[in-house]
Amino acid sequence: MKILVTAKRVEDPESKIKVKADGSGIVQEGLKYKINPFDEIAVEEGLRLAAKHGGEVVVVSIGPKEVQEQLRHALAMGATKAVWVNHGGALDPMSAAGLLKAVLEREKPDLAILGKQSIDDDQNQTGQYLAEWLGWSQATFASKVESLESDAEKAKTPAIHIAADGKSAQVVREVDNGLTTLSVKLPAIVTSDLRLNLPRYASLPGIMKAKNKPIEELTPAALGVDASPQIQVVKLSAPPPRKAGVKVGDVQELFTKLKNEAKVI
Repeated sequence: MKILVTAKRVEDPESKIKVKADGSGIVQEGLKYKINPFDEIAVEEGLRLAAKHGGEVVVVSIGPKEVQEQLRHALAMGATKAVWVNHGGALDPMSAAGLLKAVLEREKPDLAILGKQSIDDDQNQTGQYLAEWLGWSQATFASKVESLESDAEKAKTPAIHIAADGKSAQVVREVDNGLTTLSVKLPAIVTSDLRLNLPRYASLPGIMKAKNKPIEELTPAALGVDASPQIQVVKLSAPPPRKAGVKVGDVQELFTKLKNEAKVI
């Protein structure tokens, strides 16, 4: 199989995020970055599928040269090769999906796994646009059924089940009232949820090997894609500071405040 996965560069949630005074964006100085956690799960699932069925895992990221750090991380986990779409401008779900569509048409994978959303803007749209524009089957919010496997077995077993003929896949996905199982024809788009798997740590040998693995550089122009964003962010603002708590003397005072001030009862 050939499996394509994504590796978006996002702000590390452990960093302190500050909004610029003019509301035009966030302060970049001093921020740390990492691979989007949902994408890291997608990389792990791709690696497990490739280990079980044979094949290769191609990782893709869109952005300036700094995204090579996240590509190298995925390569160190075990991905075969990387594709870097060199684009330094703003990006929204539609322009990201347009670029990924062009990459998929070049790579022709059997399966593409994306994080269901990125933790920077949480829009959860790219996978759906991509499937629609390619005319591929899709299964969003892929999760995993709890099993009796040992921890060692769980660390190797893919949650996505590929049919013996390689023409379809079964995906368990989360819905509001539980889980549902979809059967999709391949090629397909799958977006990963948090409970799909637990990503592996990159080993020292993997990190060393990643330095020599290829990263193919592409541009929106070379892909024939207009990556101009369709969404304009007018202004960002920080949430209002939380008010300090209040101590109450007894249950009756608590009841009075909840009823008359908070108006929750």
